[in-house]
Amino acid sequence: MAATVKTYMAKPGEVEQKWCVVDAADKVVGRLASDIAMILMGKHRPTYTPHVDTGDYVVVINAEKVVFSGNKWEKKEYNWYTGYHGLRKETAGKRLQRRPELILYDAVRRMLPKNYLARKMLRKLKIYVGPDHPHQAQQPELRELGVK
Repeated sequence: MAATVKTYMAKPGEVEQKWCVVDAADKVVGRLASDIAMILMGKHRPTYTPHVDTGDYVVVINAEKVVFSGNKWEKKEYNWYTGYHGLRKETAGKRLQRRPELILYDAVRRMLPKNYLARKMLRKLKIYVGPDHPHQAQQPELRELGVK
């Protein structure tokens, strides 16, 4: 009689989380955000478990140099509610001037599941404007994401 094969389920704290650095210069926002979301969720690992945070930390540099395809800098609008009547709106071009890291942050946030675990995953995303970041002590490895 053959032994049954058990499905591996990762347990919290059992998976070693690594650090990686991604250069966002001249990368399309959607392609880069989907690759970052996969790493944050841990779907790049064979030990992926949906109810456990098995993803890695991601440090993004040069967030102000991301690009949109087409004419989305003028057409794409971001809306949010402040608590007062009406919505606040701004185009992607205005947001790039005001807070460029929010463009990539919102794209990644919307690609993650909508639950408590996703909020934990989002805390592992570090986005910086410019080429410098304060995470050299974690010895992150450079990854090329967002390419066709």
